[in-house]
Amino acid sequence: MSYKVVHYINQFFANIGGEEMAHVAPELREGFVGPGMALNTAWKGEAEITATIVCGDSYFAEHEADAKEKVLAWVKEQKPDMFIAGPAFNAGRYGYACATIANAVQEELGIPVLTGMYEENPGADLKNKVLIVATANSAAGMRKAAPVMAKLALKIMKGEKIGASAEEGYMPNGIRRNFFEKEVGAKRAVDMLIAKLSDKPFTTEYPMPSFDRVAPNKAVKDLSKATIALCTSGGIVPKGNPDHIESSSASHYGEYSIAGVDDLTAETYETAHGGYDPVYANADADRVLPVDILREMEREGKIGKLHDFFYTTVGNGTSVANAKKFAAEYAQKLLQAGVHAVIMTST
Repeated sequence: MSYKVVHYINQFFANIGGEEMAHVAPELREGFVGPGMALNTAWKGEAEITATIVCGDSYFAEHEADAKEKVLAWVKEQKPDMFIAGPAFNAGRYGYACATIANAVQEELGIPVLTGMYEENPGADLKNKVLIVATANSAAGMRKAAPVMAKLALKIMKGEKIGASAEEGYMPNGIRRNFFEKEVGAKRAVDMLIAKLSDKPFTTEYPMPSFDRVAPNKAVKDLSKATIALCTSGGIVPKGNPDHIESSSASHYGEYSIAGVDDLTAETYETAHGGYDPVYANADADRVLPVDILREMEREGKIGKLHDFFYTTVGNGTSVANAKKFAAEYAQKLLQAGVHAVIMTST
């Protein structure tokens, strides 16, 4: 028996193009496309990709409801034994699309799903809902990712018992599974200690989160001559959210001019954030991004100048790696603009 699989990929892996073609609408193709060949090869005839769904990353982000409706209709029509998305590696919008559509297929159609991506991908936030195989951070890791995904997918289709994440290669999802290690705990602990003392690679059995500690800069000596910039993770954007910053697991940030703006009114600004009640922020965005107060301080001479641009994103579910990437990029712009200090607001 050969199991039927429907595969979801983006425009890049379908060989349509890169970012310039991320707007392409969903399309259904017969058989495998691109990375589907690696999955088919690994299955050795026990399963095959009978259809591939291609969708541009920007299209999915900007037309999520429409894209989901089309994809779900096609998957339902194909009646596969499994739905696989990606792998997306560290591509943020692609990862979000893979995890989101996989979750929809699982919940609405009851079809088993699997996807894969780098652990810092925003889509990995759904690891507690869908099985996500941990991959490298770039497509260079395809050769290692495909066999792991293929093996796990086949076990799922055969109805075999799925082992712990450490055995199967998927990201820990909060579900504990008992299994027997080859070595007792004492020996494993000593082996790890020796490897650590010898500067050799080892893998901890209890990873702890690691966050940078940022040393504060020296105080600004004279605020009355300083240029101050506003940045926020509260999602304040011009009305209509022109850059389509996601309400959760943001894959990008926005840069907007406030030159000549004294007040963020309900008619001109709103929040894109999906992690708090937006009513008060939408009524007066100054509550999150205090442009009005900074303008008063500017007029009173308490600060030299409010910078002409503010930078904004959504902190809700956004990965630490993406947040660091955003800040590293716009920090250079702030330095080049001669900004002396930044006020970072949140929710």
